[in-house]
Amino acid sequence: MNQLKISAVIALLLLALAQAAVAEPQKSCPVMGGEINRDLYVDVEGKRIYVCCDYCIGEIKKDPAKYIKKLEDAGQELEAAPAK
Repeated sequence: MNQLKISAVIALLLLALAQAAVAEPQKSCPVMGGEINRDLYVDVEGKRIYVCCDYCIGEIKKDPAKYIKKLEDAGQELEAAPAK
């Protein structure tokens, strides 16, 4: 019986980890937290970050790593910036 309980706990932990690892597309502005405008974005460090307004583009350019981390920590997956 203990073997069955241990197996069940392991299965639940693996399921929780798998769900946590699945990122969703970016849906919020990393600067202001509001809804993104897909016409406004900045490409930094090989990633495209969508924002809500022009002001946020300047903020992201000041410290792109901060905003990339913020989005990734929130489970939002960033698109790859197109090759130039």
